[in-house]
Amino acid sequence: MKATRLERSQVNLPSRQRIELCSARTLIIGSGAAGLNCAEHLWELGHRDIAVVTDKLGGGASANSGSDKQTYYKIGIFGDVPDSPMDFARTLTAGGMMHGDIAYVEALASAPEFFHLVRNGVAFPHNRYGAYVGYKTDHDPRQRATSAGPKTSMMMVEKSLAHLRGMGVPIMDHCEIIALLTSGSGDEKRAVGALGLDLEKLKAGEIRPMAFNCANVVMATGGPGEMYAVSVYPPGQIGNIGLALEIGAIANNLTESQFGPASLGFRWNLSGTYQQVIPCYFSEDARGGDRRYFLNDYFSSMRRMAGRIFLKGYQWPFNSSNLENDGSSLVDLAIERERLKGRKVFMDFASNPAGGGVFAPFDLADLEPEAARYLERSGAKQATPLERLRHMNPAAIDIYAEHNVDLREPLEVAVCAQHCNGGLRGNIWWESNIRRFFPIGELNGTHGIRPGGCALNSGQVGGLRAAQYISNVCDDSPMNPEDFLKVASPQISSELDGLRRYSEASASAPAATDVRSEIQERMTRSGAFIRSADGVREALADAKRLRARIAREGMRVGSVWEIRRAAQNEHLCLTHVAFLEAMNAYISAGGGSRGACVILDPTGDRRIPLPGGEELCFRSENVEMRNEILEVRLNERGAFEVTAVPVRPLPEDDSWYETTWAQWRDNRIFD
Repeated sequence: MKATRLERSQVNLPSRQRIELCSARTLIIGSGAAGLNCAEHLWELGHRDIAVVTDKLGGGASANSGSDKQTYYKIGIFGDVPDSPMDFARTLTAGGMMHGDIAYVEALASAPEFFHLVRNGVAFPHNRYGAYVGYKTDHDPRQRATSAGPKTSMMMVEKSLAHLRGMGVPIMDHCEIIALLTSGSGDEKRAVGALGLDLEKLKAGEIRPMAFNCANVVMATGGPGEMYAVSVYPPGQIGNIGLALEIGAIANNLTESQFGPASLGFRWNLSGTYQQVIPCYFSEDARGGDRRYFLNDYFSSMRRMAGRIFLKGYQWPFNSSNLENDGSSLVDLAIERERLKGRKVFMDFASNPAGGGVFAPFDLADLEPEAARYLERSGAKQATPLERLRHMNPAAIDIYAEHNVDLREPLEVAVCAQHCNGGLRGNIWWESNIRRFFPIGELNGTHGIRPGGCALNSGQVGGLRAAQYISNVCDDSPMNPEDFLKVASPQISSELDGLRRYSEASASAPAATDVRSEIQERMTRSGAFIRSADGVREALADAKRLRARIAREGMRVGSVWEIRRAAQNEHLCLTHVAFLEAMNAYISAGGGSRGACVILDPTGDRRIPLPGGEELCFRSENVEMRNEILEVRLNERGAFEVTAVPVRPLPEDDSWYETTWAQWRDNRIFD
C-alpha cells in the first residue's frame, strides 16, 4: 500500500498574498537518518498520511559525515559477555546529565532498531555464527560498538530513503523551513504546521512561501554545526534549535558538545584507525615554512607521545579528564595552541612521528603495551602510518580519495565542533513540552557525557518512539484549510513581514554575511572546548547585543537569495545566545571542567605544565552537578530563563506480564 498523496492547493492570506498550502497528518522536517527512520516506522504502523520536507536531500550530517569506522553503539549481543537493558542504561547515565527513563528506553529499543537497520540492508559485519561482534569506544565499559565502515550513517540514509521512495512517501526537496506554527498557549500550546520557502524560486529571485498544515510535526534537522567557525559538520547546517526556541520549546544540556581533530577542506573526523596508525603531527607558519614537530614539546618521550596519539583513536573527542598525566587530550590542546599562534597544523600519514633532540627515533618495537598489542594483533607492523592504515582500514583512505585528497600528502587539521549532545527537551516518546512537536535525532538533547556512537542509536530509537506515539495517540487529521488559516495567518504574515525587512534594511544594518561570521568567531573563541567564566560572560553580552541589533535594524542582503541566509542567521543568533546562557549559568553556579570542555580558571585546583614554562590552570569537575540538567526556555518577555532540574533516576521496572498486556491492549502505555 502506498502512502497518501500530499494535498496541495493555493490559498490567499487576509493580506491577499497567495501562498501554497500543503496538508498532511504528520510533517517530518529533515531528511537524515533519524527523520527518515521515523517516516519508515510511521508507514509500517499504518500512519501513511505523511510528508518529508528538506532543504537539501542528502545534505545533512547523516549523509555526509563519518570517520574511519563510524560507530553505532548498541546493546551487547555476542559471545558470553552478559549485558542487559538496565546495564546499558547505567552506562548511558554514568557521565551524568541524562534522565534514567530515557536511557532505559534507548537501551530497550537498541537491539530492535539495530536489526531494523540490518533488515534495511546496512552492512554491519557478523561472524560465521551470525554474531555482530563489537568493539569498545569512548566511555564504553564493554564491546558494544559496531560499524559498517566509514559511511555507516550514509548507508542508513541511503537504505531508508530507498524504502520510503518505494512506499511513495512524498519528499519535498529544496524547501527551507523558516517558522513553526502553533495554536493555544501555555501547557496547551501545540504544533499545527510550519512555514517554508521554495528555494528553487528564491534562487530565481522570487519569494514563494509554502505553508504546511499538519496534526503533528517531527523535526530532525541535526545540530547547529554552522554556529562554529571550525566545524566538521556539513557547511550550512543550522540545526534549527532557534525555530523551536521561538515557539517556547524547552532546550536542555546546551553546555554539552563534542570536539575532536578533523580535517579541513574535506570535513571528516580523524578518529579510530587514523590515530591508531600513529601518524606524524607538525605545524607550519602561515607562509608554509618553519616546520615544527610541536607535540614533542608536550610529552616526555617518543614512547609516551606515540602512545597518546594512538589512544586518540579510542579517546577521539576532547575530554577534560584526559589532560593530566600526559593524557591523550593534550594532543587537542597542543593543536589548538598552535592554531592560536596563527600556524597551520597537519597530520602526515607518510611519516612516523619525528624524533630529534631528547626524543629517540620512532620505533614500533618500543611502544606502550596497549598500542603494541593492538598493532600486533591487527598485523599492522608496516613501516609507515599510511601503510598501516592501508592494511587495517583501506576504506579510510578511499573516502579521502573520493574527495580528491591524497593521504600521501600532509592533511591540514583542527579541533572541530563535531556533535551536540544537548538540544531540545523530549519525554520518553520524544514529544517536546510543545504538544504534537517531536524533536528527534541530534536535535533532541537527551545525552550529557555519552559513549561514542550512541547518538546514531538514539536517533533511531527517537524515530521509532515518536512514530509509535503518533500512530497510537495522535492519529487525527490536520485542520481544514479555513480553520488552519484562521490560526496560522497572523503568524505567517508576521514571518513574511520579517523577510521583507531584510530587503528594506538600511545601509547601517549589519550585513547577513558579517552576522554569520560574528556568531561563528564568537562561539569558536569562547564557546568551544576551551572556556572561561570571563570569556563566556563577555561572549554572552556581545551575543545579546547582536540579537538586539538584528531585532532593531534587521540585516542587509545583497540579493533575494541571500534572504535565506538572513533568516537562518536570526535563528542561529537566538541559538547561540541560548547556548551561552546555559554555559554562563553552569560556570556561575560552580561548574567545572567536564566532558568535552575545560573551564580555565587562574585560581583553579588543576594545573598542567605547558611548553615555555607556562601552566594551564583549570577547575575540576563539580561532580554533584551531574545530578542536574540545565533547561533553557525563552519567556514571554523574550529573555532566556535557565533552570536546573534534577536528573530522573533509572526506573525500577518489575512489570508483570498480565497487567502489561492489559495496559498495552487498552493503549494505556501511552498515558
